[in-house]
Amino acid sequence: MTEEKILSEKEITEIQEIYSHFPLKSAACIEGLKVVQKYHRWVSDEALKELAVILEMSPDAVDSVATYYSLIFRRPVGRHVILVCNSMSCWIMGYEEILTFLQDKLGIGYGETTADDRFTLLPIPCLGTCDHAPALIIDEDLYRDLAPEKLEEILEKYE
Repeated sequence: MTEEKILSEKEITEIQEIYSHFPLKSAACIEGLKVVQKYHRWVSDEALKELAVILEMSPDAVDSVATYYSLIFRRPVGRHVILVCNSMSCWIMGYEEILTFLQDKLGIGYGETTADDRFTLLPIPCLGTCDHAPALIIDEDLYRDLAPEKLEEILEKYE
């Protein structure tokens, strides 16, 4: 009985293309994890093990990289991930109002996903845009100079 593969041929080819530019396959670990996450939204244990074989690494070594980087998700996330900056600058400029609005509107707290699988809410220590605090990212879209009244319109963009 053969095990069902998690990674598609397309994903494997993409990972192989990436590691072809590195002196060692293992040097492409982060990029390989990003490929897996692009197709699956998160990195399951099974996908991690398959990636480890491709990169000629142990699953533990790949897992140590995956768990070190906060933007590699080792648990399922919603279709859209909201990363709310909780740095000192954002906190001073109204982070708590932004977080409270999102929690009330979405009915979730940090680390949770909406029942419709639309959003996952997570903190991030810094987005590097302190001069335009408070800020957040949804997927790859940065929003700065936020106020609660702007959030409703922003959330509507994401189905």
